[in-house]
Amino acid sequence: MTTPCLSRFVSHGVTLLGDQRHPGGVTLAFTERTGGVSAPPYESLNLGDRCGDDPHAVAENRFRAIRAVGAGEWEARLVNPHQVHGDHVILVSSEDEASIDAAKRAASAGADAVVCVAPHIPVLLCYADCVPVVLVVEGGFAVVHSGWRGTAARISGKALDVLLSATGCQARDALAYIGPHIAGPDYQVSHELLERFVGEFGPEVDCGGDRLDLARAIEVTLEARGVPSSSILDCGVSTPRSLDRFYSYRAEGGTCGRHGAIAFMS
Repeated sequence: MTTPCLSRFVSHGVTLLGDQRHPGGVTLAFTERTGGVSAPPYESLNLGDRCGDDPHAVAENRFRAIRAVGAGEWEARLVNPHQVHGDHVILVSSEDEASIDAAKRAASAGADAVVCVAPHIPVLLCYADCVPVVLVVEGGFAVVHSGWRGTAARISGKALDVLLSATGCQARDALAYIGPHIAGPDYQVSHELLERFVGEFGPEVDCGGDRLDLARAIEVTLEARGVPSSSILDCGVSTPRSLDRFYSYRAEGGTCGRHGAIAFMS
C-alpha cells in the first residue's frame, strides 16, 4: 500500500474528492454538494434521508453518487446506517444476501462506523460538519462518522481494530483519509469540552479561543494504534468555509443537506 492521496474529479456529473488509484482494490470518495436534484435549502446532491428533504430527490441523489464511484450495479446492496453520534461499529463480512440483510438491519438500529471486508457492497455515511474518516487495508475498508462524541469515544480506533481483526492486517499497513469537516479554527466549543479533549489527546487539539481540532484528535487515536502519521491524510477542507462545495450544519443554521463518504471494494 502506498501513501494516501486525494484529488478532485468529476464522474457522471458528480464532483468527488477521492483516491483514484483504488488502494487495496477499494474505491473511496467524498461527495460534493453539486450535481443532484434537491431543491433549496438542500441543493443539490443531498444524500441524507433524515434532514427533511424530499425522499425521491434523496433516492435519485444517492443513485447518482453511487454510480459516480462505479458501484451503480450494486446500488441495492447499499449499507447506510442510522447515525446516532455513538461509537458502535458494524461488520459486513460476506456478500451473500443473508449477511447483507443482517448488516442492513444492524445499520438501521444505529451505528456510526461500517467495516466491510466483502466485495461489491457500497457503504455510505453522511455528514454536515462532523468528520468523515475512511480506513483502507488490503481486503477491506471502514467508513466512520466522527463528531465530538464519537471522536472522544475513539470510534476511528475501534473501527480500525475491527478492520484489522477481520483482515489479519497490521495497523502499519492501513491508510486513513480524513474528509471535509468543520476544521479546528472554525469549531468553537465550550471551554470544558476543550479541556477534556486536551487532557485526553494533547495540547495540539487546542486551536485557541476554545476552538477544537477534531481531526487532530482522530490522528492521535490512529497513531496510538500504530498507523504511521505519513499514512494519515487530512484533506484540509473546512465545511463552513466551503459552502459552495459542502454542507455545514453550523454555517447554514441547522437546515441543510448532507454530503457523503462512499467506499466499496471490487
